[in-house]
Amino acid sequence: MSSWHKTLLISALSLALATTTVYAAPSPGEALAKAAGIPWPAVIAHRGASFDAPESTRASYLLARELGADYLEMDLQRTRDGQLIALHDTNLKRTTDIGQKFPERKDQPVSQFTLAELRTLDAGSWFNQAYPQRARASYAGLKILTLDEIIDIAEQTPQHRPGLYIETKAPQLFPGIEKDLHAKLQQRGWITANGDVASGHHLILQTFERNSLTLLDQYMHKVPKILLLWVGEGGMEPASDKAFDATTGQTKAAYYAQQQPKDHAEFERWIDFAKANGAAGTGPSAALTQGGDQSYMDLVQPWMNKLTHDKGLLVHVYTVDDPVDYKKVMEAGADGIFTNRASELLKFYKRPATRSVAEILKEQGY
Repeated sequence: MSSWHKTLLISALSLALATTTVYAAPSPGEALAKAAGIPWPAVIAHRGASFDAPESTRASYLLARELGADYLEMDLQRTRDGQLIALHDTNLKRTTDIGQKFPERKDQPVSQFTLAELRTLDAGSWFNQAYPQRARASYAGLKILTLDEIIDIAEQTPQHRPGLYIETKAPQLFPGIEKDLHAKLQQRGWITANGDVASGHHLILQTFERNSLTLLDQYMHKVPKILLLWVGEGGMEPASDKAFDATTGQTKAAYYAQQQPKDHAEFERWIDFAKANGAAGTGPSAALTQGGDQSYMDLVQPWMNKLTHDKGLLVHVYTVDDPVDYKKVMEAGADGIFTNRASELLKFYKRPATRSVAEILKEQGY
């Protein structure tokens, strides 16, 4: 073999080795996850399998379960009559027909409605209108779910019991919701009398609100918790206080992508607060390659993830749907991903589902 060929071969082998090292090198987060009883890397089905079915509905959560997601993720709110439900928005206009059913109340928050009133709403048809290429007639009329009903979905099959990943959504609107959540999880057997996560269950609690994290830790100290991260109002102090201005032609995704914490110390303050208040990890946002309305500030930079790991905390990043971004955030050090496309993330992690999305939806009656 000529020296030129030897050089070429060595270069090729070096490149291959460098490429595989990204995936082969052990992650400090893997050991942290194992110690906390958390799957690694984690597939967190964001509001269920919400790319293919209406978010936070039975169809979405059944699909996520059958695909093999590690967690069913949800936003927890409370009705006027004290029932815990899963819904992301604090009002009902985007994902229900509130304007037709209760036109005079369409701007009221979820907390002003009883469960019986919410049960009259159609929480599926909006999806068919927004995503006609993924529409199904069976989605029309889907209902808002209670936490009890999502627990039932998680428990219905012995083949794969997904965990629950529960966010206290706008907890300032629901004083005492942390205590209510503890009571429900204990009643349903997901938390033992001494406060541990019950054997055979996976459970993570999450919040953007620091006060809510403190309360969650007060009521459920032994349950893994995640402090979700943001820059700006309600979150870290930003490096720039320039507000978004649509008249400049800039998209919100581009604006968010420019936002960063004021400095390293500001980022570290939030990590330290999470650690001191019982968190097992953080939930940072990601700036997505293709932009879009899920693209926010880049809080999964390698130095940020290293600092978080060095503090003994995991990194679960939100909300990522494309393989190019799966690769980017995992190479930066993420330990799990919130995704609307659990089917695609499972493929990326070499854990593909045994059936297609279409097959599962048909089997489940959709």
